[in-house]
Amino acid sequence: MTSAAPSNAAPSTAAAAAPAGVVVAETHGGVRVLRIDHPPVNALSQAVRAGLLHALEQAEQDPAIQAVLLVGKGKAFIAGADIREFGKPPQAPVLRDVCNRIEACAKPVIAVLHGAALGGGLEVALAAHYRLLLPQAKLGLPEVNLGLLPGAGGTQRAPRLMGAKAAAELMLSGKPLSAQAALAAGLADRLEAADDPVAAGLAWASALLAQGAAARRTRDLPVPDADTAQAALQALEQETARKTRGLFSPLKIIEAVRAALQLPFEQGLARERELFLECMDSPQRQGLLHAFWAEREVLKVPQAREAAPRRVERLAVIGGGTMGAGIAVAALQAGLHVHMIERDAQAIARGQANVEKICDGQVAKGRLTPQARDELLARYVPGTDYQALAEVDLVIEAVFEDLQVKQDVFRALDRVCKPGAVLATNTSYLDIAAIAAVTARPQDVIGLHFFSPAHIMKLLEIVVPERTAADVVATAFALAQRLKKIPVRAGVCDGFIGNRILAAYKQAADYLMEDGASPYEIDAAVRDFGFAMGPFQVIDLAGGDIGWATRKRRAATRDPRARYVEIADRLCERGWFGQKTGRGFYLYPDGARSGQVDPQVLEIIDAERQRKGIAARSFTPEEIMRRYMAAMVNEGAKVVQEGIALRPLDVDAVFLFGYGFPRWRGGPMKWADMQGLPQVLADIQAFARQDPLFWQPAALLEQLVAQGRDFDSLNRAAA
Repeated sequence: MTSAAPSNAAPSTAAAAAPAGVVVAETHGGVRVLRIDHPPVNALSQAVRAGLLHALEQAEQDPAIQAVLLVGKGKAFIAGADIREFGKPPQAPVLRDVCNRIEACAKPVIAVLHGAALGGGLEVALAAHYRLLLPQAKLGLPEVNLGLLPGAGGTQRAPRLMGAKAAAELMLSGKPLSAQAALAAGLADRLEAADDPVAAGLAWASALLAQGAAARRTRDLPVPDADTAQAALQALEQETARKTRGLFSPLKIIEAVRAALQLPFEQGLARERELFLECMDSPQRQGLLHAFWAEREVLKVPQAREAAPRRVERLAVIGGGTMGAGIAVAALQAGLHVHMIERDAQAIARGQANVEKICDGQVAKGRLTPQARDELLARYVPGTDYQALAEVDLVIEAVFEDLQVKQDVFRALDRVCKPGAVLATNTSYLDIAAIAAVTARPQDVIGLHFFSPAHIMKLLEIVVPERTAADVVATAFALAQRLKKIPVRAGVCDGFIGNRILAAYKQAADYLMEDGASPYEIDAAVRDFGFAMGPFQVIDLAGGDIGWATRKRRAATRDPRARYVEIADRLCERGWFGQKTGRGFYLYPDGARSGQVDPQVLEIIDAERQRKGIAARSFTPEEIMRRYMAAMVNEGAKVVQEGIALRPLDVDAVFLFGYGFPRWRGGPMKWADMQGLPQVLADIQAFARQDPLFWQPAALLEQLVAQGRDFDSLNRAAA
């Protein structure tokens, strides 16, 4: 094979009639460059697939072309499937046919990977004959996050390059590999320290052609760990079944990888296809796909579209407790300068110790290097003088959950902060409009409700009072993205979206407990549904005294007709606040983290039933979850109906990213759609015959059922 022309030869745009714009073909000497140009991330739309196939065939038929170079335009190679095609019937050519055609090409096909090469993008690269990495490349097969497995040969080609065990682990994790890790794993041939993927690819193509390199097909390679992989996959299967309890696609991924060991390539592809279609038909795919979509749609709020965010580089946190320290570390990790203010020297010393403890924990877990920790803490300034906040761009108050205390803080901030500084409160329940009212700048006040631990939890409720300026909302959303949080816009009410709905389904759990189900039975049913913890385990973890204080605060406004369960109060009166006291709904002997059943708690529950004349009845796990979820969905519908949440998907996002709702169920509103809203409404109406005050159906739910619509129709209308 003769050498290619020098890479600086004048390019000529191919005359092939590929779909306009998405795949641009240029000829550099004997190398045909196929550049994927489908902003923003070169997703594999039907036009891209057709363009690749058409341009590849043109290159193969051209006798002057000796090799084909695949590159992506912009910051990515190919970041995966086009989400605009999700849920629609497949259109030809399907990706597996494109990949097979790339691999079958008689001329060497070289993929140059820079930026994201994910999902179908990596499958395209695996079908190429040679792979060149640039330093910023990220390679991964994240289909498991959508309830799927790689369906274009990824489960058959990846094991032949990196080994079956490593390939299965890559797919099960859903996480990408860095360029260096991908090279070490065997997914690529070469790592080049270059910025221009076309220039780097042409230089390497020229070298390969000079060496007489021919097409080298992944399908023809043996699986390198074939001797040990069967046992390794069996162990991985057992571990995966335990870790991904209830999930469908992870075990199908292992089955597909096992086919690469046991079957010839073509039969392995056929088995992959069968398993892929099984995943496609799973209800879990619907839930995971909705979660993926909702995570992106929550960013689309009117204020963030109509206004530019204010500049934020210097941030302050008022309060150095667990929450304040977590917020400070999240901001420091985002590259911000952070002032922390506490009321006195002793309190700020504790705050500084809390920040340093979190950073040291990050080092111990390998998430920070010691040098990065020191650089991060160099941007942290603790103090007690509010005057130090004169030039900060944004302040987050994270003090005790008391309206008067918070109002005093905001009066002080109003005096010292510069005009245009954003003043945010981290309150979980309180009226932010009442906090803003004590300032002369209510337009600059917003709620930023972080979830604990704030440096880890993904959810950030952005609570918007009526008088808040649009650019302040835009600033909050921009900050959330900088902090790598999932922001959800919420309106002002007691508890906003998440804690308001939590109060409703927690009340349903209390009723179940008083009516006959033990807290341990309820927790077990909720865990079996897919939550990591049940509601009474969560109370013990957070501290029963927190809920007790909230119940006392709300006592004056409680409807006297409403049923009130006092069991949790009886425990708190004994000083049983959960893990921190060694006893709550569960026993925690010797500081244990996992609780044990407490017979004395069951005696207290029985005594409360007898005092109220309640005859205990038994509940199946299914009956427990019907009530638990009906309460969650019904209150969620009210939250949407009142405009506290913009769309049902906002409720879903809050629970997926802040409350441990099982991702594969899509969130409570998506779950309700999948059950069928008529069935959910019928359950609520049946429960209402026993307690019409609590089980009052949401008007929105009744309206949607009457119209034959679902919650997702509201999401689509708002998109």
